[in-house]
Amino acid sequence: MEYKLTSKSEMDTVEIAQNLESEKFPNMIICLDGELGSGKTIFTKGFAQALGITETVTSPTFNIIKEYDGELPLYHMDVYRLDGNTDGVAIEDYFNKGGVVIIEWAKTIKEILPDERLDIKFKVAGENTRILTIIPYGKKYEELCEAAL
Repeated sequence: MEYKLTSKSEMDTVEIAQNLESEKFPNMIICLDGELGSGKTIFTKGFAQALGITETVTSPTFNIIKEYDGELPLYHMDVYRLDGNTDGVAIEDYFNKGGVVIIEWAKTIKEILPDERLDIKFKVAGENTRILTIIPYGKKYEELCEAAL
């Protein structure tokens, strides 16, 4: 099953992220995809805020991975620059560290993603409007969507 939500502002995107965060669990994997400027980092900022993270969250384009401390650790990844080559980055190590992993441009590393995860595709549908297609893979993620969306 997939869920389609319309965000008409950055605040709407933050609210969607905060609703999902309310059902968080250790080793949660959220995979974000969408064109540049479609709301992936805004979503991550909203999720981080709800986790109680007070640091400024920015896209880790050049770092690849940024770690933040909150109610659960947040591992924010931007894998765009890897171009599918994850050698030496140890991304899979983060999948079982007990935190929440949010991966921007996740489709570029599709082969190493866990079978159970939450995929969110962002589509620009106007100046401030975004369509979010949310696809849960696995029972935990299906239950998360039923509870939060």
